[in-house]
Amino acid sequence: MKTSLLTLGIVGLLQTTSGLLLAEKAYPMLMSLKPTAAQRGSTSEHELESRYSMFGAYQVLVSGEGVTGEIVTPMDLGKDGKEPSLTKINVKFTVADDALPGVRDVRVVGPTGASTLGQLVITTNPVIYEQDKNNQPDGAQVVSIPSTLCGAIEAGEDVDYFKLTISEPQTINFHCWGMRLEDRIHDLQTHVDPIITVKNAATGATVAAANNDFAADPFLSHDFKHPGDYLLEVRDVRYGGNKYWQYAIEVSHKPFVTQVYPVGLPIAAATHDLEPVGAGLPGKTHLTVALPEGTSSAALRDVSTRLGDDQTNPVSVVFSNLPCITESVESNNTPQEAQSVDVPNGINGRIESPGDIDCYRFAAQKGDRVSVEVFARRNHSQLDSIVRILKEDGASLVENDDLREWGRFTYQDSEIENWVAPADGNYVIEIRDVHLRGGESYVYFLNVDRPQPYFELALDSDKTWISPGGCGVIFARAVKKNGFDGEIQLHIDGLPEGVTAQCGRILPGKANDGCIILQAARDANLVASNIRITGTATMDQEGQPLELVTVAQPMQETYMPGGGRSHWPVEMHTVAVGAPADILDLKLSTTEIVLKPGESKRVDIEIQRAEGFNTNVTLDMLYRHLNSVYANSLPEGVTIDARQSKTLLTGKETRGHITLTAAKEAPPVTEQQCSVMANVSLNFVMKATYSSVPVKITVASTP
Repeated sequence: MKTSLLTLGIVGLLQTTSGLLLAEKAYPMLMSLKPTAAQRGSTSEHELESRYSMFGAYQVLVSGEGVTGEIVTPMDLGKDGKEPSLTKINVKFTVADDALPGVRDVRVVGPTGASTLGQLVITTNPVIYEQDKNNQPDGAQVVSIPSTLCGAIEAGEDVDYFKLTISEPQTINFHCWGMRLEDRIHDLQTHVDPIITVKNAATGATVAAANNDFAADPFLSHDFKHPGDYLLEVRDVRYGGNKYWQYAIEVSHKPFVTQVYPVGLPIAAATHDLEPVGAGLPGKTHLTVALPEGTSSAALRDVSTRLGDDQTNPVSVVFSNLPCITESVESNNTPQEAQSVDVPNGINGRIESPGDIDCYRFAAQKGDRVSVEVFARRNHSQLDSIVRILKEDGASLVENDDLREWGRFTYQDSEIENWVAPADGNYVIEIRDVHLRGGESYVYFLNVDRPQPYFELALDSDKTWISPGGCGVIFARAVKKNGFDGEIQLHIDGLPEGVTAQCGRILPGKANDGCIILQAARDANLVASNIRITGTATMDQEGQPLELVTVAQPMQETYMPGGGRSHWPVEMHTVAVGAPADILDLKLSTTEIVLKPGESKRVDIEIQRAEGFNTNVTLDMLYRHLNSVYANSLPEGVTIDARQSKTLLTGKETRGHITLTAAKEAPPVTEQQCSVMANVSLNFVMKATYSSVPVKITVASTP
């Protein structure tokens, strides 16, 4: 049995007249960190707030390197000997001198497993948190430069004011983190849309303002020509508010780099000289970027750059295995003027002005396959690209606006994958901004390559909670590309002590999902670690074996307005052994099921409830929410016969069953690993999922 806390939908409408029936024990759902920033080279204390109790939390996990955390709030029982409901605790972060600035994922671990993720901004400036009564200009909080100003737009019509003294003419940059900190906050359904305004403190006149620059977050660079006192006003553009709407505004006179050109850099070179794009930069400036250690394949990376002797804020670049060229200075705005390029190649370019269109000509023979991928928004370019492949006369053959990765996450970059040339001749790749905008910051990298078979792999969750002696399930979904449709074997590394795994597979053909079932020893201690899941496959390519390896992308589930379930890619999946939870055991009448085509078989299921736990429980073998299925590791042609199953256990009920049916045309398969799950609602979207030991399903061959 298990306690893997993953999101599943409300199956069977687990509601009563008084509302949704909830689990007795739930993992913490982090909502905010106050302040939301920590200075590099310092140790600081922060208040972490969550939905559901963090009592007993013993570990803080932070993504990346150079930042560690510890819990400082005492975990003492109340005077009545009962556990208090701790929805606020203090944590201490220690940030190394060389830690890379930017946003880190943060979570705590305790008896109820790993929490959802929060966000921590690592900054080079001293951190200042807003004081009370700074909501009017005459109560503006006096701050120094440089600093990172933190606060919250905590209620409707809340406006925060900070007073800055400019002693001499200079350029000051204001970089706001707000909305971008909330994409991973799974239960925060409305996000802040901050606007920042600089005003003259004496007259109240607006000097400069900024709204949407990095998504909904503003960036403002202002040349202060006149010394004096100024006010920085921070609010939601709609005058909305929420106590969880934390922000961090980096205020500095140092140059701020938003992009670099070229964007794509060949791995073959150890260092690169780049043109920076940004604010407050000296004229004719060049940056130096070193190839990060361990970069052996194509990757999008945030790297630290040097501007003379100073280190800049991190910027995103693409390290490529392809030869990399740069857009010609000659006009390439039409198919007739297209710049000639070879395939494969990496092309660095820029949509220099509004209405600019860039064209690249390549030769292909009938049947040749070409893939084109744009890197722009993912590395903070202003370009919202649309890419087309044209005939030489300009007739459009195929186009794409937004690309989708892992089958469930959309980027504003573009991709044309596995295009097939219809005839011998020359063709043109055309790229432009979808709104025909342009400028210095509209840089891009075109990855133009011969498509190879591969697969993407995503985990449906970012955390798994297992009780001692229990089991946990992790689902992986594959998106198979460019002719690959074979079997994928799953693997797992980095399990915590006392936890073992049985790794399943994703079947060939139409199958997309597989699972790994974890089991904790009965004497396992409270322990947690971040794991890494990979998928491997072998296929024949022109008579030679081709080995494919993919690292799975963890996805945190998010609670969307209206009760929808979505995902956000994150950096860690945490497996934690916790205390026993609401369901203590899950027993099956059989774990080996053999079905003939057209045959049905029943699996009897018994759950052991914790004392006093009378909430509804839903049994399932599919991972779903409402009408959407997020994982189905059953063999092709095998389905659950809902009419012949009892999956809703109400009140004190402990026994149910699931009937599986193999279609008459179900293809044969041997011992496909599956899980029987018992689900308990945490809220309308989030579920606690308890798993059985592995169930192996075989579909016999038709005689």
